[in-house]
Amino acid sequence: MFDFADRITSRLSGIYAGFGYSPYKMSKFEEYDLYARNREFLISDGVITFTDTDGRLMALKPDVTLSIIKNCDAKPGQTRKLFYSENVYRVSKGTDSFKEILQIGLECIGRVDGYCVAEVLYLAALSLKATGRGFVLDLGEQELLTGAALKISDDPAVLEELMTCVREKNVHGVDEIAARLNPAGAACAAPLKTLVGLYGTPAETLPKVAEVAAGIGLENAYFKLKSAADALEGTDCAGCVRIDFSTAGDRNYYNGIAFKGYVEGVPERVLSGGQYDRLVRRFLPDGEAIGFAVYVDSLEKLPREREEFDGDVLLIYGADAPQKNVLEAVIGLNAGGLSVKAVPSDEAEALKQRYRRTAYVDGKGDVSYEK
Repeated sequence: MFDFADRITSRLSGIYAGFGYSPYKMSKFEEYDLYARNREFLISDGVITFTDTDGRLMALKPDVTLSIIKNCDAKPGQTRKLFYSENVYRVSKGTDSFKEILQIGLECIGRVDGYCVAEVLYLAALSLKATGRGFVLDLGEQELLTGAALKISDDPAVLEELMTCVREKNVHGVDEIAARLNPAGAACAAPLKTLVGLYGTPAETLPKVAEVAAGIGLENAYFKLKSAADALEGTDCAGCVRIDFSTAGDRNYYNGIAFKGYVEGVPERVLSGGQYDRLVRRFLPDGEAIGFAVYVDSLEKLPREREEFDGDVLLIYGADAPQKNVLEAVIGLNAGGLSVKAVPSDEAEALKQRYRRTAYVDGKGDVSYEK
């Protein structure tokens, strides 16, 4: 776990920093009240608590986004771009036990324009690409979903039932709820059923989304979705986007673009994110936000392929080789961009096949390569 987590963290951190995102480090715990007041935004209800020495009730953080929004000191009209690699503590899926889970991700907070949305989506796609596997980024839009659901009912309990159907891609469930509430349910349910039933490339699906958006008066939301999908065309991640409205379906959290990422070899999502203005406005009036998290524990399920070599050069030295010359040889090879492991001759035989080249330092300090 450590070696893999270390490699993927380093790789993704480099990607995010290259786009101007700053590393953000936070404490392992927060006051429990932060999570109690914002419980509807948490993935899991379970929170590990303890009493601090000053009597305050504290919690091991079950969520990264809340801590970042609370502490990042974003200013109105400005954009903060941050990335993190943090452990969260929550009940593991399919168990009743708490687990320490490593998340890597980023947040764009404050002023979020169309470019910010496009950039975050591209970085999400790059994060999936960095696994070296085939990948798909599924994209939906919460405003369109909510607008379509409101054609059926504005009752919060019913809306939550409908969003459950969305997440499960249960078209028949939408029909049943609509029929229960309205004899003319088929007509009022049609927009939501169309969105729930869609899956495919933007070219295949967006014309149908445009029809739904026009019918419910949400053309602007459609154009935001189309712009987000179009932004990845022509990049090195072109062709990875699929339109899938089940990626949204959480109207309490997301308010616009929502997305999930999948990689070949893992049967569950390894990345999720979206726009969450409602949450950020509890801390920053008129603020906007978009971000995502990569779930390293899910990526751990990837089948491992042993790397062909452990390094570039195995440098073998005998007992009579001058230490100064061995060190100089290692430094010189490393300065040339090669990875080097220096070992005494009595340890070398078992390692030779694991390095691209083998070199020797003799008693005079001269270096020679095995042919």
